[in-house]
Amino acid sequence: MPIDKRDNAYVVTHALAKDTLSRLRDVETEQVGFRKGLVKLGRICGYEIIDGRMETEYAEIETPLEPTMGERVKGLDNVVIINVLRAATPFVEGLLKAFPRARQGVISASRDEEAGRGEDGSFPITIDYVKLPEIHEEDTVIVADPMLATGSTMCAVLDHVVENSVDPEHLIVLSAVSAPDGLLRVDEEFDQVDLLTVSIDDRLDDDGFIVPGLGDAGDRAFRTT
Repeated sequence: MPIDKRDNAYVVTHALAKDTLSRLRDVETEQVGFRKGLVKLGRICGYEIIDGRMETEYAEIETPLEPTMGERVKGLDNVVIINVLRAATPFVEGLLKAFPRARQGVISASRDEEAGRGEDGSFPITIDYVKLPEIHEEDTVIVADPMLATGSTMCAVLDHVVENSVDPEHLIVLSAVSAPDGLLRVDEEFDQVDLLTVSIDDRLDDDGFIVPGLGDAGDRAFRTT
């Protein structure tokens, strides 16, 4: 199974995931290619979550020739995908190809980069909009954001997700690239979360950006620079 445990996180090691991420990192990848790459990466990660976290059950099937036993994935109707606006939008589009019947939530969160990082390395976070479906005990909840840097945004988002809700069967934070600092912070504040990423990058720079990273995923996907 192409998901490896690495300290406090899990890493998707599927060859297509690594290939797609390499193309996303490339400074020569323009907007359309970048956005399509995020969609593709989301779909691959969705399939890996199905393979690595969801069970199957035997089911009797009537083929055109005779009955037989097959297997079906359990829990596909019990998936919640939470889109952390804005960079996660194409990433979530890919996830929906793996989970077409998922219930969806949206949280608009942004960090105040002008304020700078605090002594603990975090940024002030502004939450502008929250719309979440009801979460049930049998659900697999996937909180998607391509970049997990300091963990400031994700911790603020998870505060809203876990507030006044039951503990779902699986609570997964999914990212394309992550910094060790952010993984550690989320793990310390939300030990019930499974951290899943395609790459654990080297470090954060002085401005709190992931290095080597892939640049500003929102700007590259939406051509806002």
